[in-house]
Amino acid sequence: MRKIVVTEFLTMDGVMQAPGGPDEDRDGGFPYGGWQMEYGYDDAQIKKRAEAIASTDAYLLGRRTYEIFASYWPNQPDTNKWAAILNPRPKYVVSRTLSESLSWQNSTLFKDDVVGRIRALKEQPGGDISVLGSGDLVRTLIENDLVDELELTIYPLILGTGKRLFREELDARKFELVDSLPGKGGGVMLTYRPASEPVAKS
Repeated sequence: MRKIVVTEFLTMDGVMQAPGGPDEDRDGGFPYGGWQMEYGYDDAQIKKRAEAIASTDAYLLGRRTYEIFASYWPNQPDTNKWAAILNPRPKYVVSRTLSESLSWQNSTLFKDDVVGRIRALKEQPGGDISVLGSGDLVRTLIENDLVDELELTIYPLILGTGKRLFREELDARKFELVDSLPGKGGGVMLTYRPASEPVAKS
């Protein structure tokens, strides 16, 4: 069975909004767009990301992340290493509002029976399925036990505002730390897998 691997950049207070650029997501008047860019990756983290990319052959995206990516990556030259990865690979987009005619090549819309279709996708032969950003989608995946790994890179920064990955609506659950890789810029890549035992109640 294929794995679903979630990759996120987070601040110490759990903010995931607009790490990549000032205009990536200004919802709520968010004033800190591009906060991750000053930290970057060091060589060891770049190598780990390259290994993850090599094992990924499809992407699962929420509507907002898809729209951001689709407005940018198809317009980049093939010599751009990220464009060369993202553009040709299959992309599965979860949205209730988008139409079937998705503009980005190799994109398929999941509009109905989303959980069932993702379960079926996992059962198909192939490599890992990567989720980038897509906070609402990630929460749905966690609630339905569809996440196999969480790769969270946490940066030494508190913003105090912005969209957070984990909200109070999620049920309690445990994860196990299986890898950690600190970077010279202060960001630490942490890889978690779901734990088998439930959270104990008092």
